[in-house]
Amino acid sequence: MTTNKIKVSIIGSTGYVGAELVRGFINHPYAEIIHLTSQTFAGKKFSDVYPVYRGVCDITLSDADPVQVAKDSDLVITALPHGVSSKTVPVLLDNGARVIDHSGDFRYKDLATYEKSYKLTHPHPELLAKAVYGLPEFYRDELKDAKLVANPGCYPTCSLIALAPFLTKGLIKADSIIIDAVSGVSGAGRKSDLAYAFCETDEAFKPYGAVGHRHTTEIAEQCKFLSLKSGDANVVRSVTFTPHLAPFKRGMLATVYAKPTELFAGVDSDKINEVYQEFYNNETFVRVLGNSTLPDVKSVYGSNYIDVNGLYDAETDTIKLFSVQDNLGKGAALQAIQAANCMFGFDEDTGLKNMVRGV
Repeated sequence: MTTNKIKVSIIGSTGYVGAELVRGFINHPYAEIIHLTSQTFAGKKFSDVYPVYRGVCDITLSDADPVQVAKDSDLVITALPHGVSSKTVPVLLDNGARVIDHSGDFRYKDLATYEKSYKLTHPHPELLAKAVYGLPEFYRDELKDAKLVANPGCYPTCSLIALAPFLTKGLIKADSIIIDAVSGVSGAGRKSDLAYAFCETDEAFKPYGAVGHRHTTEIAEQCKFLSLKSGDANVVRSVTFTPHLAPFKRGMLATVYAKPTELFAGVDSDKINEVYQEFYNNETFVRVLGNSTLPDVKSVYGSNYIDVNGLYDAETDTIKLFSVQDNLGKGAALQAIQAANCMFGFDEDTGLKNMVRGV
């Protein structure tokens, strides 16, 4: 393991994901922040935008040229809109930086699925084959040498961690997966849209993007790859996914329904828990809860942890899987730092052991 400090820059640093990246990296013993970029707040200090960072991170924000940012950095993390990253990331790669991207532009292997889901034409489709999906629990070996990492969406991370043990072992029917997931308001980003104003979201709870949400195809593609590992014909082609918006700042809960296959005959809640325990036995950030304890978003607030458990409903022959994470933590920025640790040879939990609150 190398302990030399890596030079890190963040493009799009003043959104919620960018701010969470800063929080993570200032606690990282082997990382040094070089550039924090922002078009909107260029010339101001980062701590002017987020006063909690006064005296902690007073770096002056810039609208620096990506070429210069890349040349000054070992790692550039982009927190840019979909369609913008696909133009910026190639410039960063061509100028020597390794990149972790938070948009959906490099998460897919199938070009047609990406372009249909995002209604965009990809300017550099050749990079899709080279990008590594940034879920360390599944792709840590590939991350070691990756030049480009596509950080997963928050909903896909929460759903896939719940599903993976059962898909890879062929324990659930591929055509039976239904996902109901709930996100805190920060998942919408730092925007001024009326729909996310306090009076609109306080005491509200509603579905959105109920048909055709773009994370549906991302989840389905990764479920396909996981199910192929089972070695049988039980391959996932699609999933039913509905996201919901809840009146808390940060946090995410996924409830997943699926039917057992013949390989899981005699399933009960204890066996579901055993599958989880075996699969995630050596994972630092996936916490399998004991007995019938169900996950709570409050338990993962501000962290890179994801808590999972499941139950079996004998009346309907349905497996119910539950997972919770912080949508800005394991669902975005802190998972990117976990991936960066894999890329640069650090222990995966480096800089990620801190807790935001204990109550």
